[in-house]
Amino acid sequence: MNIATRSSFLKEMGITEWTSRDAPDLVEPIAEISGRERAAALPPVQMAADNSATPNGRPGLWWFFGSAPQGDALVLFQNIIRVLGLSSHEWVWKGGPEAAFTSDHEPVSTPVIAVAFGGPVAQKLSGERDSLAQLRQTVLGFQEESCEEIPLIASFDLNQLLSRPKDKALLWEDLLLARSVLHSL
Repeated sequence: MNIATRSSFLKEMGITEWTSRDAPDLVEPIAEISGRERAAALPPVQMAADNSATPNGRPGLWWFFGSAPQGDALVLFQNIIRVLGLSSHEWVWKGGPEAAFTSDHEPVSTPVIAVAFGGPVAQKLSGERDSLAQLRQTVLGFQEESCEEIPLIASFDLNQLLSRPKDKALLWEDLLLARSVLHSL
């Protein structure tokens, strides 16, 4: 993924600067890109780099729970997938929390991280009663019938983020935590 494309994705998520882990003292400002240039620069989700492999080489799988994003929230979700570098076989939109507890899933043989978009979804999956503010930045878990306990990261509802763009940076922190947990599995 080139720098301009990555910068446009991060800007869309409300992140104003990117620091490369390979060059810690290099900071690239987000470039201003017009809507037409940005649309032309966006790679399809399937063409994204595979960044979800765990240290043991097994691919990781991301499960996303929450109300289905539509309109601008769907664009935000697509940008999240692109920024995380996930290909189409590395993530699944599971839907509402009830989808986690249905028995139509086959056993999962790859490490899984779950992300709950919205406080009520996180509460239902984890069984916790705390508010989203208290659940965020914590590794929760939920038990799915066909596999071991799955780590769960709570974050903001995508549809609500549209009215609070400054919280997109907090969403990014949650996604980085999820990536870190997945890589440690």
